[in-house]
Formats: sequence, C-alpha cells, structure tokens
Amino acid sequence: MKQYTVAVVGATGLVGRTMIRILEQRNFPAHELRALARAHSAGTRLPFRGGEISVGELTPAAFDGVDIALFSAGGDASREWAPVAVERGAVVIDNSSAWRMHADVPLIVPEVNPQALTDATPRIIANPNCSTIQMVVVLKPLHDRYELCRVAVSTYQAVSGAGRKGLEQLAAEQRGETAASPAFPHPIASNVLPQIADFTADGFTTEEHKMIDETRKILDLPALPVAPTCVRVPVADSHSEAVSATFVRDFELADVRSALTDFPCLTLIDDPAQAQYPLAATARGRDDVFVGRLRRDPSTDRGLMMWVVSDNLRKGAATNAVQIAELWCRLKEQEG
Repeated sequence: MKQYTVAVVGATGLVGRTMIRILEQRNFPAHELRALARAHSAGTRLPFRGGEISVGELTPAAFDGVDIALFSAGGDASREWAPVAVERGAVVIDNSSAWRMHADVPLIVPEVNPQALTDATPRIIANPNCSTIQMVVVLKPLHDRYELCRVAVSTYQAVSGAGRKGLEQLAAEQRGETAASPAFPHPIASNVLPQIADFTADGFTTEEHKMIDETRKILDLPALPVAPTCVRVPVADSHSEAVSATFVRDFELADVRSALTDFPCLTLIDDPAQAQYPLAATARGRDDVFVGRLRRDPSTDRGLMMWVVSDNLRKGAATNAVQIAELWCRLKEQEG
C-alpha cells in the first residue's frame, strides 16, 4: 500500500488531537505526520504511534511534500491556508464550514455519498457539520427505501462542540466559578441554551442553516424541507438529536429496524421496555452513530420519530475526515 505524507492543521485543538489519535487507531498509511498550528503552539509535543511528534509552525513551506492536509483550525484559517496547501500540492480535507457549500467542493460522509467524490481530482474536500453527519447517516438508508420528503430535528449538543473553551466553561461553572473566557452567552451548567452560533435575520442560527443546507447537499435533495432547532446542553461530549422524518412511501417498523441494522456505522439500541436507548455516555469514544426510540409519528402519515446519538469529536468530525482521506487514497490508487 502506498504511504502518504499527512499534515494536521490545528493539531493542538480538540479535533486536531482526535484526528491524530484516529490516524493511529485506524493505521492510516502515513509514513510522515506533520502536526501544524499557529506560532504560539509550535513546539508542543503530541503522542503518536508510541512516541511523540513536535508541532510545527503553520507556514507555506510546511506543506511542501504533503499529500493530504486535514484542517481543523476554524473557517478563517481554512480560507487563508487551504489554498496555500493546494498550491503546494496537497489535497485538503477541511472540517470548517468555509468550503462546504461551494458548488465545486464535495461535501462527504463516506457511508452516505461516496459517489460525490468520483475521483481524486478535487483539491479541497469538505467535512460536514457534526450534527448533520449523524443525522444523514440515519436518514440515508431510510431515504433509499421510503423516499424522504421532510425532516424536523432538535439537537442537544455537547459543549465540546465549542472547543476547549466550551469544556472549560462547563468545568468552571460546575466548580462554582466563572469561566475566564466564556464560550457561551449564558451560563451552561444546569442550563440549556437554545442558541448555537449567531442568529440570522430569519430567526434561525447559522448552525441551524448548516443543518438545512448541508443535509440537502449530501442527500442530493435540494428542495428537502428541513426544520432544525439547535440547542447546547451541559454535557461534555456526544451530540444527541430528536429526529422526525416523513416519507413518500409507508413503512413497517420491523423493516425500518432492518434497514438501520444493515447500514455501515449504525448501531441500533431500541428496547424501551428495558430502558435501552442511545446515550451520550454510550457514544463517547466510539465511531458509530447510535439510533433508537423508533416510533411512528402520530401527527402525520408515514412519519417516523427517532433518537440519534454520536460522538461529535469522532464521527462528527475527526473520524469522518480520516474516512474521507481513506476514500481519497482508494480513488488515487485506482487511478494508478
């Protein structure tokens, strides 16, 4: 198998560190790993394959010889540095929202729409929003059988989705202290915030618009009605979602269970009589998307209600990005 030079941009952040860990866990074919960050983080030591690597400063020359650059340094950094990496010869897999809705940039969840990456030609590939990823993984096998015509979702998103500052604010408040640099506009401990990111003129947040736009692009359903409410909850890791989907064709719950059980990276936990359903604590540290609490929506015909949970740092970000890199490698090798 061909070996690649891989760079992780934003290597000292929560997702960047997780990317490095997953590259190791999945035995990604990297003969060299370059951990990159802004100058103030250069020199940080990070564990990798039984040893340590030193974080290098993010400069144009740092991309020389890089085959794959995994970006998780925020939208501004991606807009500035992704073109630099591409110019130096790398393919960029970007975890920010900077490139997701560009018409010529594939937006990929490998289990859902690998066909959107038809070859290894695109030089920037986008990784979707964490909440979108776990939802479309569940919707895809159901859409294939019953044809999706509407989806409503309420999310319950962990504070790690806001990075280290989110975790630090929750920890400080749980100690009875005030965070030095709060990530949220209100206290999060013992609280629920119906706001993630900024509000737009229509009353939705930019996070909610991501779920609308990205779901349509990934599923190739440009007119799909999507009604999201995104909420921050005082949980460290793993996002949870209450999803209500409506279909053109009717379904039997037994067939729904079969479709979900057979789909890659999905785990069904659905025995409410025994209090068995997906939990944030169950998903933490794992790469599957967990689904349960399956029931018909009594308010509409052909409606299905579900509870969906996934680790936002892994499948919702780092693992999905590494899986995209694996898909790109397979396509590259097919091209010879």
